[in-house]
Amino acid sequence: MSKVFQATASAPVNIACIKYWGKRDTKLILPTNSSLSVTLSQDHLRSTTTSRADPSFAEDTLWLNGKLDEIKPGGRLATCISEMKRLRKELEDANPNAEKFSHWRVHICSHNNFPTAAGLASSASGFAALVYSLAKLYQLPASPKELSLIARQGSGSACRSLLGGFVAWREGAAADGSDSFAEQIASEADWPAMHALVCVVSDDKKDTSSTAGMQRTVETSALFSQRLTVVPERMRAITKAIQNRDFDTFAAITMKDSNQFHAVALDTDPPIFYMNDVSRAIITVVTEYNRVALEKCGKRKAAYTFDAGPNAVIYAPRENMKEIIELIVSYFPQESFNDPFQLFKSAAVQGRRMDGFNEGVSKRFGIGAVKTLIHTCVGDGPRVRGDEASLLGHDGLPKSLA
Repeated sequence: MSKVFQATASAPVNIACIKYWGKRDTKLILPTNSSLSVTLSQDHLRSTTTSRADPSFAEDTLWLNGKLDEIKPGGRLATCISEMKRLRKELEDANPNAEKFSHWRVHICSHNNFPTAAGLASSASGFAALVYSLAKLYQLPASPKELSLIARQGSGSACRSLLGGFVAWREGAAADGSDSFAEQIASEADWPAMHALVCVVSDDKKDTSSTAGMQRTVETSALFSQRLTVVPERMRAITKAIQNRDFDTFAAITMKDSNQFHAVALDTDPPIFYMNDVSRAIITVVTEYNRVALEKCGKRKAAYTFDAGPNAVIYAPRENMKEIIELIVSYFPQESFNDPFQLFKSAAVQGRRMDGFNEGVSKRFGIGAVKTLIHTCVGDGPRVRGDEASLLGHDGLPKSLA
């Protein structure tokens, strides 16, 4: 039996606290500002990718979530694949004993365990898993920093999903993008108490893609240039807050940056509305929760943030999560709740509001306004998966199509 050249990897979602929005180079995906994110646990949210190289394959082929996806010549997928093949070719050229398979075509199968293109950073985890699986397929010694330079060319925020914990994507200044990479500023072990509640408001594909939206913003928003002037100080301050485990400062900066990002989107011509009425209601509920917390203990207890979509991510120390989930459920009832951290005795979580909370800040929505709640925590970077996790069958085709 001939040797099988294959690797499977999974990569996590990351949700930014300082948002990436705008490119100074659209081909290399070089950002107009640095950004910073929290890597969420892939025990709950992840992309899994299997890559295989074989001399019998007629062309590079990708299946995403069970469907054939086009690899456009010169497109982002093609760029990432060709860059990884180039690195393998360099390794082969430097080592006469290395097996020569960099010129073979590849079959790639990828699956997200959460909605794609709904504002939950699916492209970030997807391209990170793609690049990491190819790195393992090609047995490359590349570091996460080096791989982040390639993943960035597929999806900008994908560079941050190649590292766990708290990750900065440096804007860089070089025209070739060589200094625009991701680096970890704190590991998941440095602040393990950081948890997140993902409120899935919609799992529909968003009307305006991030790629199209940010380019329109760069071209038409008068507020955009103002945003660029405040990001460097925010990056410095939130990095310090994370390293000191100062949640109050972390929360204030995270919410302010989210608000400003969506203000810039609204200032775009024509305006971009990523949030909806449910999104805004979540903001008012978290804001009132923090008002009560500030009155009682002088510190904020939760931080909302929204990427380019209506879904909310609420960051909070683990000790506050039970109270936050009960509060969210009181306004956005759930038929059931998956409780991975065993905070509740049953799957039917009862809504509850704390003393001093102004119940009139929002109306109570019906079941389904928030489709599901996902409680997760800060997590690690990409993982190599065993053969049992392979998405490709013995014939090199997706098992889902068998």
